[in-house]
Amino acid sequence: MNNKKIKLFLVDDDAVFLKSLEIDFLERADFIIETFATGELCMANLSHEPDVIILDYYLDGIDTTAMNGIETLDKIKAYNQDIPVIILSSQDKIDVAVNCMHHRAFDYVVKSETAFVRLQQIITTIFRYKKMEKELSWYMQRM
Repeated sequence: MNNKKIKLFLVDDDAVFLKSLEIDFLERADFIIETFATGELCMANLSHEPDVIILDYYLDGIDTTAMNGIETLDKIKAYNQDIPVIILSSQDKIDVAVNCMHHRAFDYVVKSETAFVRLQQIITTIFRYKKMEKELSWYMQRM
């Protein structure tokens, strides 16, 4: 990524969890982080060009009429299908995870004591994949 900082959007209606996630990322890596309590606020700021979005599944704790994670995911993908979105949820059900993947989430992580480590691994995988895509594109142009 040319040594530029990764811009990470964190979207969760649980203010305590959101802040602890932000602190974890800032303590362990050099990210630019923007946090949002609703999908609507996330959407309003997509022009800031996030590299990765970590998005809560429910998002209705503050406003019961707010968009949920799936609706927000669909709108993000309509805006820019290349933004990797990781769904984060307390739902430990395979059908919920599969549904998220059908809506083009990059991955699904259950909120737990290992969630942060898992998120770091996924972000590393995303950028490894992007680097391989870039190298393949460069190679194909040279053929």
